[in-house]
Amino acid sequence: MPRVLLAWIGKTDIKAATGDASAGDSPIAQAVAARAFDHVVLLNNYRTEEAALFERWLEKKAKVNVVVRQETLSSPTNHADIYRAVTGAVPWVLAEYGKKAKLTFHLSPGTPAMASIWIIVAKTRFEAELIESSKEAGVRTVDVPFELAAEFVPDAIRRADEDLERLSGGLRPEEPKFGDILHRSDKMKSLVRRARQAAPYSASILIEGESGTGKELLAAAIHMESPRKGQPFVPVNCGAIPKDLVESSLFGHVKGSFTGAFADYAGVFEQANNGTLFLDEVGELPLDAQVKLLRALQEKEVRPIGGKKEVKVDVRVIAATNRNLLEEVRTRRFREDLYFRLAVLVLKVPPLRDREGDVGLLLQKLLDRLNVDMAAQSGGVQKKLSVGAKNLLQRHPWPGNVRELEATLLRAYIWSKGPVIEEAEAREALVGVPGGQTQDVLERPLGDGFSLTDLLGDVARHYLARAMAEAKGNKTKAASLVGLANYQTLKNWLEKYEVAG
Repeated sequence: MPRVLLAWIGKTDIKAATGDASAGDSPIAQAVAARAFDHVVLLNNYRTEEAALFERWLEKKAKVNVVVRQETLSSPTNHADIYRAVTGAVPWVLAEYGKKAKLTFHLSPGTPAMASIWIIVAKTRFEAELIESSKEAGVRTVDVPFELAAEFVPDAIRRADEDLERLSGGLRPEEPKFGDILHRSDKMKSLVRRARQAAPYSASILIEGESGTGKELLAAAIHMESPRKGQPFVPVNCGAIPKDLVESSLFGHVKGSFTGAFADYAGVFEQANNGTLFLDEVGELPLDAQVKLLRALQEKEVRPIGGKKEVKVDVRVIAATNRNLLEEVRTRRFREDLYFRLAVLVLKVPPLRDREGDVGLLLQKLLDRLNVDMAAQSGGVQKKLSVGAKNLLQRHPWPGNVRELEATLLRAYIWSKGPVIEEAEAREALVGVPGGQTQDVLERPLGDGFSLTDLLGDVARHYLARAMAEAKGNKTKAASLVGLANYQTLKNWLEKYEVAG
């Protein structure tokens, strides 16, 4: 009966492998030295070079067979991502080393979230010994004095992460339809009308728009009202894929085709077969990947890395970008032939500041949703916005668009002391804009609806709102922050650009 140790590689382990004496003992090395294991399977969310260094160090030090599985986590504390990684690794271990393999899960390396998932998995899905290690107590078995119902675990793991992600704009509804796109502005009505017209066809769509405008929600709604409804909708953030894994992520690989390819993997094209593939931030793809993507679109087939034959795929591609792809083509950062392959139909999502009347609607609908979703945590208190808070939020320029609006409202909801979110609490919930916003303002393309007057107004409203927030409503201090002569001059600017004073 083979004995297998599973653990996440921790920062202390990596430091120990580099010879950093201040790091202390490697918890994994401690366990391997104290217990007899036939195999060690390590999950890694650090850089592959760091994992490879630790793997070599451990094999040399302990003379044990070590396998490293590279895992992608949105955060080392995201329970849902960690759970998916662990419940993918354990079945692989049982398939590789036998169903009767004796499993041991190491709780000490990694984050507390990683330790909690090992405990949950050991108590509900896979029988395993739990161990921990320390310099003082050495390696010892951990006795966890409770059992969890297996059917409860998925909800228990997902609830906190998914609720906050969804409430802050990170996730779309499970089956989004055009009715989930809250709007009343003419620009959004025109966009939704065009999207409905595009939905029945299989032609590629390029969705353009600033970050946070809801491009994925629009793409998913198109899918749900297309003949491909019921088939997979597979979203991929191209900007989040490590450069050396782009080809594998898109087209898949076969077991053993490269270091770390422990099993066959179907890329997102195969995963989306007969359905819709949503390539978000497509402008982030490196040029060599763009060539291969173009070929896949043209030939309607892919070849996994290490594969010997092509795989036919029937996929509708919807791409999205917050860049000006025509400018990217002009500067040779994006292939012209790929652009025209993707931009058969083009939909431009307007920024929130250009959606007249939509902010008030969104505020009310999102607050209603918060009152329902947060009822248990708030003790059933139903919160509302004061008139001052509503005016302040309606006049804010929202450079982060709907995502910023949702996150700001969530902060205001949590920080507010009573059932009414006051203006001061709403102002405190507003945050500054990342430095990259300046470049966006200076480098916007001319023509095609560009208005210098509107742009200057947006900039003025943004900085006036920030100054009032930082000055906590003190107009004399706010005037000084934005370099205006006095209180009265600031008052005139606030009135001109309709910023709450």
